[in-house]
Amino acid sequence: MKGKRTQLDQANCGIARTLEIVGDWWSLLIIRNAFHGVGRFSEFQKSLGLAKNILSARLKKLVENGIFSIEPDDESSSIHRYVLTDKGEKLYVVLIALWQWGEENCFKPGELKHVMVDNRNRKPLGRLQIKAKDGRVVGPRDFRTIRIESTGKRAAERRA
Repeated sequence: MKGKRTQLDQANCGIARTLEIVGDWWSLLIIRNAFHGVGRFSEFQKSLGLAKNILSARLKKLVENGIFSIEPDDESSSIHRYVLTDKGEKLYVVLIALWQWGEENCFKPGELKHVMVDNRNRKPLGRLQIKAKDGRVVGPRDFRTIRIESTGKRAAERRA
């Protein structure tokens, strides 16, 4: 018998809380497809080949968490569209980070058939970089999380 899934919505970690909302692969693929212009339930279902009950559950969760809003469809009053909210649109950074990591680590040379480009000049996007407030590029071992008290003071440091 399977145990109850751990809930992360109260975790004191931005990564854990994010994963609670968008942490399964179907949710991220639904969001990816929304960035490609998909908006109707039937379009998501067709493009992803996802069972209707799973798609319905994921969309419901994404709406409840403010990633999508439901809006009337211009073509039919009986159909609605799932539209990314401002909160949902901010996930573009996550999708690009995943894309770039995948480009670098999941394909053999010459195997990748698509490239992420800038709409304005159709040139490949530059690599994402994390920068400190002073502009320095920060690498994977150059940061940590610091516990803060409600007053905003640093109480204790720990490695992320």
